[in-house]
Amino acid sequence: MAVGSKDLVSANLRGLDDDRLVDELRKAKEELFNLRFQSATGQLDNHGRLRAVRKDIARIYTELRERELGIGQSPSASAEESRHDQEHQGRHRG
Repeated sequence: MAVGSKDLVSANLRGLDDDRLVDELRKAKEELFNLRFQSATGQLDNHGRLRAVRKDIARIYTELRERELGIGQSPSASAEESRHDQEHQGRHRG
């Protein structure tokens, strides 16, 4: 996924596992560092990119924190839960 693009919307982030989110966070921080360096040296052409990358970092942190608090679930946890629900419903049907 490209950092600072429409690919990193909340719905797409929910589909990623924790390791992939951490990897995307690392890439975003690295890009933000490079953009700040370009800005400081006067080489940055698109200043809106700084804002987009900062927002992507915030989205990733939000998704990780929601999972930590149990508000959001990682894809593997939601798959296990849906399997458990299906098994549970099957037992109670006549």
